[in-house]
Amino acid sequence: MDVVAWKALFAAVSIFGSALATSWAQAKIGSAGAGAIAEKPEVAGMIIALEALPELMVVLGFVVAAMIITVL
Repeated sequence: MDVVAWKALFAAVSIFGSALATSWAQAKIGSAGAGAIAEKPEVAGMIIALEALPELMVVLGFVVAAMIITVL
């Protein structure tokens, strides 16, 4: 395999890994957040913020993939 193929493979692994981790984290936060909101409705704003926080992992995975393709 040439260098371009290796770069594409590792960029895909970077995005896939970050997306998988994000989905796992959001599933755990979402289920716990639903229970917390059922008990205390005033924590809904904090749960929404915590649910959106793992999306940063996907953005960082995309940045790493872009760096793999362009810099290395």
